[in-house]
Amino acid sequence: MFRIENTEPRIENKVLHGTTTVAIKFKDGVVLAADKRATAGYYIAHKKVKKIAKIDDRAALTIAGLVADAQMLADMVKAEVEYYKLSANKDLMIRSMASILSNIIFSRSRILPYIVQLIVAGYDTEPRIYTLDWFGTITEEKYVATGSGSPIAISIIESSYREDLSLKEAVSIVMKAINAAMKRDVASGEGIDVVAVTKDGYKEFSKEELKKILVS
Repeated sequence: MFRIENTEPRIENKVLHGTTTVAIKFKDGVVLAADKRATAGYYIAHKKVKKIAKIDDRAALTIAGLVADAQMLADMVKAEVEYYKLSANKDLMIRSMASILSNIIFSRSRILPYIVQLIVAGYDTEPRIYTLDWFGTITEEKYVATGSGSPIAISIIESSYREDLSLKEAVSIVMKAINAAMKRDVASGEGIDVVAVTKDGYKEFSKEELKKILVS
């Protein structure tokens, strides 16, 4: 007797991964932050992972999920953005960057899906934040958190958010959110990376700059 096998991906059997990444709008741009710990199940696989990838001088994305999948997607969208700049001689909108990733993710969603949850954020005519799940769904947000520590992080952000935040205030909020997640989520830890994107460009904060913001 013939038997029809279920060919859909067995997502429930994947190796568990965790992280905490956040993005928040402020009056002049967006701030993104992420912890540095990479895990495989209950094993800490790496302690210095960069989970914020620069797309260009106006945009970045955060990585949550399978690192290899997310890194591949980051490289693909960077290439598409650069090609568009060269061929059209103008910059791509942040929404279009998110749509490129959405189309790539959706094309694989029924075969061998990319196990990722991404935040694409930046500045075109104004600050923009988009989040994508592993089916390619796009939503636009004022602030967002992803990963296993996101329920903790988002509670900190929601209690402090206002639309007229300064850069310093926004950085302080995302650091508090990631720190709170690292205290309660075993898959998040090892420090924080913080990036800001404004109309003036892309800025990655040093440890010294972040310390000054926290103590001031």
